[in-house]
Amino acid sequence: MAPITEPLPRQEALALLKGAQIGRLVFSHQALPAIRPVNHVLMDDRIIIRAHTGAALLGPARDGAVVAYEADELDNERRTGWSVVVTGAAHLVTDPALQRRYQAALIPWIGGEMAHTVSISLDLVTGYRIRTETA
Repeated sequence: MAPITEPLPRQEALALLKGAQIGRLVFSHQALPAIRPVNHVLMDDRIIIRAHTGAALLGPARDGAVVAYEADELDNERRTGWSVVVTGAAHLVTDPALQRRYQAALIPWIGGEMAHTVSISLDLVTGYRIRTETA
């Protein structure tokens, strides 16, 4: 049978996102869409990510730009899974205490110094489960 999609309630979508290790951050860079794979943590009703000096995301985060963050888990063989997208404003975390707290909670999955912390508000949360229809 063909898979179907069903919307997820906000809390279930956020629970799935919380359990995901990697997501994709979507933002504008030089007036064009840019997508970067990053790891994240959900804290204080925000998505927290870390970035290195010179990262393309830092400009939009300084400006409070609206970004999207997507994480999913798909099983190509069974044609099942889920996808969650969060849309919200990105901001650089400048408070030293918050920055230390967030950096302690989120170990980057790539090497290099990740001196900057970015938070993304959870303004719009949408999620879908993909499942095989049963008779």
